[in-house]
Amino acid sequence: MALFDNPFNAAKRFLKGCVCGRHASDAEHEASIKAEAVAVEAAGEESRYRRIVEQAVMRALFPEDHQRRAFLKAVGASTAAAAIATFFPIGAATEALAQTGPIEKKDLKVGFIPITCATPIIMAHPLGFYSKHGLNVEVVRTAGWAVIRDKTINKEYDAAHMLAPMPLAITMGAGSNPIPYAVSAIENINGQAITLANKHKDKRDPRQWKGFRFAVPFDYSMHNYLLRYYLAEHGIDPDRDVQIRSVPPPEMVANLRADNIDGYLGPDPFNQRAVFDGVGFIHILSKELWDGHPCCAFAASREFVTGMPNTYRALLKGIIDATAHAQKPENRKQIAEAIAAPNYLNQPVTVLEQILTGTYADGLGQVKRDPNRIQFDPFPWESFSVWILTQMKRWGQIKGDVDYAGITRQVFLATDAAAMMKELGLTPPTASSKTFSVMGKAFDPAKPEDYIASFAIKRT
Repeated sequence: MALFDNPFNAAKRFLKGCVCGRHASDAEHEASIKAEAVAVEAAGEESRYRRIVEQAVMRALFPEDHQRRAFLKAVGASTAAAAIATFFPIGAATEALAQTGPIEKKDLKVGFIPITCATPIIMAHPLGFYSKHGLNVEVVRTAGWAVIRDKTINKEYDAAHMLAPMPLAITMGAGSNPIPYAVSAIENINGQAITLANKHKDKRDPRQWKGFRFAVPFDYSMHNYLLRYYLAEHGIDPDRDVQIRSVPPPEMVANLRADNIDGYLGPDPFNQRAVFDGVGFIHILSKELWDGHPCCAFAASREFVTGMPNTYRALLKGIIDATAHAQKPENRKQIAEAIAAPNYLNQPVTVLEQILTGTYADGLGQVKRDPNRIQFDPFPWESFSVWILTQMKRWGQIKGDVDYAGITRQVFLATDAAAMMKELGLTPPTASSKTFSVMGKAFDPAKPEDYIASFAIKRT
């Protein structure tokens, strides 16, 4: 046997019950394995696979049992593992072996809010993207964002459609107890709008909006931050000159019709539905404030991500696969039909087609065409996270020193998304961060505090 006799083959032999070099006999080896079972389970799948790879390499280096025992006795197990890692890619081999492991849990529940931002998560069910990747996923229509958050934290849902800022807030304990959460993929970019009641058609200048009552879906939402940004850029203090309240998206049109609010920055289909129902008009698309901004995300607890790695990989892969399908214009009409059903968005197909194709009535007598009204790009840019954190601090949701880079790397899993994109034949970005502009103002993610300081209206 050669010195480097294919460690992966050695790993397979080990899995059949070979002696690892730490015990005098197979019987002792089996007894030791049983004694360590509880500890191995606590350490998780990654630890188990790493040990398998280390032992396989050890067998390749020292084919004879007495050689392995002598080496381990001389240097100790920890030193031996460290020495092996200096010349053999233990981490890469561990990951490769783990990826061949079985899916730990095939029957999953994923919660969603009935808005077009959730298109990839929803359509992956009727169009077969979950089953394609070995999963049986029940997508559960949910009333509001606080319910989504609580059901995911309580493990009633395995993962969920969330607003991109929510996992950051949950991780930091803003609005809830701190629990590590992850954004593994962005569901949509653009796709929102400021919609106003028809009675305000003569008030297109935001400086005329003092005293207005606005709705946003949730305090920790891109909608809240973009509306505040837009108002402040026009000299309107969002905390003093107007009222902003949280309203579940499915209730926005009814509140507009009942004159409980003057407008909202909200998700579709409820901007287009206000036009369809003749109660409101689209003042401006969110992409006109920031073209390419994130909105919603596929999110899960860190416990789910690390505790069921193969399930997590399959779920993420299915969602990214669906996201790539949704991005193609030629698929949009099919998708509109697939997600219009009562158990999904419960909307007229005509409304969804206007949103997804970008050819739509604006409620002001015009038919507009913008194929990028909503787009689907799964990559969770780290600079998105940093921008969100600056707005959370700007408006007093978080205080004190903020570890922008540390929190971002913990929550926005760009590496995972890039890996899944490559496996699906997609081309992920070569960097994890980028600069961009919001209403013509450049944002440098390397200088978040300077960015906050540059605003005249803020709560810090």
